[in-house]
Amino acid sequence: MKKKFLSIINKISSFIVIFAILILWQILSATGIVPKFMLPSPVDVVMAFIGDFPLLMQHAATTLTEAFLGLMIGTLLGFAIAVIMDYYPIAYKSVYPLMVLTQTVPTVAIAPLLVLWMGYGLLPKVTLIVLTTFFPIAIGLLDGFHTVDPDSINLLKAMGANRLQVFTHIKLPSSLSHFFAGLKISVSYSVVAAVISEWLGGFYGLGVYMTRVRKSYSFDKMFAVIFFISLISLLLMLGVTLLKDAVMPWDRSKKTERKNQI
Repeated sequence: MKKKFLSIINKISSFIVIFAILILWQILSATGIVPKFMLPSPVDVVMAFIGDFPLLMQHAATTLTEAFLGLMIGTLLGFAIAVIMDYYPIAYKSVYPLMVLTQTVPTVAIAPLLVLWMGYGLLPKVTLIVLTTFFPIAIGLLDGFHTVDPDSINLLKAMGANRLQVFTHIKLPSSLSHFFAGLKISVSYSVVAAVISEWLGGFYGLGVYMTRVRKSYSFDKMFAVIFFISLISLLLMLGVTLLKDAVMPWDRSKKTERKNQI
């Protein structure tokens, strides 16, 4: 009974904290302790979201299209780079420092340059998303390749397996959990990068919508689009988790066994 009670508390604790923050936020805004033009109440934000929902969905379609294109190319690029660096040590020594260097430059600093070089169309937005998303994929896969049991590789080689067979039967399956961990990060980065790229120009997209409502001082709509972007990112991360459970059912069964033991 006590274990059940503790399990329920652990599951709902985060919701209790969020609910408490929302109540405090509503009180601060409703009582005027914090002016509404600075901090609109949660009720105002919800009403703004409902009122602009069709427009938000229209802009979200553009942002998600950019995010998916960039994520798809970034995933393929990250996968290819990880495989090349794993197969050729010279590539690892020469490419890895450049990869790290690309991640030290702030996204906001790169975006204006891409617009200057590529214009205000889809290309600079997708390029920025690719630059943001390929790194977690490449690093995750590379870590996965390096954690493979050497004895398993040596056994397969002793049986006459070539490099492709070693990769297919040992390295790739063993690194799937690392890949999905990197993909979960990249999915959230893709939406954020798409929004940042849209700040610099365009006709549609959540970043464009955010810029417009900020200039008109509609902060209730500003908060609404911020929470909407966060919700999209959470849903996409959940989608990655579900995909991982479908691709790696054995990993889910292991987690279930550990929970039952606890």
